[in-house]
Amino acid sequence: MIVSRIVLRNWRNFREADVTLGSRAFLVGPNASGKSNFLDAFRFLRDIARDGLEKAVGDRGGISKIRCLAARRQPNIELEITLAESQAPEPAWKYSLCIKQQERGLHLPYVGYERVWQGSKQLVDRPNEQDRNDFLLLTQTHLEQINANQSFRAIAGFLESVLYLHLIPQLVRNPQAFSGPGVEGDPFGRNFLERIAKTPERTRRSRLKRIEEALRIAVPQLKNLTETKDEAGIPHLEAIYEHWRPKGAKQREDQFSDGTLRLLGLLWSLLESDSLLLLEEPELSLNTGIVTELPALLHRLQRHRRRQIILSTHSADLLTDKGIAGEEVILLTPYSEGTKVELASSIQEVRDLLEGGLSVADAVMPRTVPGNVHQLDLKFFR
Repeated sequence: MIVSRIVLRNWRNFREADVTLGSRAFLVGPNASGKSNFLDAFRFLRDIARDGLEKAVGDRGGISKIRCLAARRQPNIELEITLAESQAPEPAWKYSLCIKQQERGLHLPYVGYERVWQGSKQLVDRPNEQDRNDFLLLTQTHLEQINANQSFRAIAGFLESVLYLHLIPQLVRNPQAFSGPGVEGDPFGRNFLERIAKTPERTRRSRLKRIEEALRIAVPQLKNLTETKDEAGIPHLEAIYEHWRPKGAKQREDQFSDGTLRLLGLLWSLLESDSLLLLEEPELSLNTGIVTELPALLHRLQRHRRRQIILSTHSADLLTDKGIAGEEVILLTPYSEGTKVELASSIQEVRDLLEGGLSVADAVMPRTVPGNVHQLDLKFFR
């Protein structure tokens, strides 16, 4: 399944957003326009399904941190997703959630409403009579309760499997240097090597072989990528780098470049499952030539696995691919009341440019540049 539509109200940057999605979506916009916050809406629903409403809100600093600053008369936070089979025209499921906060006492977040549809049939409509008789029931969603989500467990299972990646090479190289508890789902790669090591051997070897073949295009000197363990049983990645010595030299992940580690993490995540994959600026640390090939790589993967991928990017190089359609690009534009969200294909001028043969990079990216950016050096050095 894929998320075919998402509706947000009073969620972080977004006073209101209503976007249709396909199997691929590219988020573009200036800095601080809300690209990460848009992706976090999917992670938030995932965290509710895994750990519950109170923890998902608490992990983000409370209701005041996730409520849009422009929310006034209607301060409730609302999220709605529609799920569809990738080739089906009609939605399979719809899940809608409104979150409020207690005005007194512990100021707990609670369910303003929770509604579930399977096709055109409504399965859940809260608050119900039990909720009205016992307020504490509203501090939990049915989504997070296995005894309550039986009729729509397909939604819970889908959300629980959502994967987010923003791998930080320094964390992969030296995870023990960063103290404290890890982040839910390990999105930054602190336990990335352990994740690889825990994969069944046959699957692990197959994936690393495919990744090695792809990496050799980007890093021609690299070969024999394997997973190994040191004397203390700590997992490592190891490869041979060919050079003037006859047999080359073995190197471990602490000697890999940032670009090699980020590309390796991206390729592993693409092969890891068929769940919704959220990528944050996958172009970081990568050579321009590699970045331009990423959309084609994602397209080839989706032809075989039909996996939905939503990514944010600042890279014009990534968006030069003429195969990216206007309806795959989500443009975020800040204004005084938050951030406006629209498909690039809904903008007549952009549509005309794309129909005229220009790429998304040419037609859309100029709209993400701050109007007074040329004054930056004057302001800094005056």
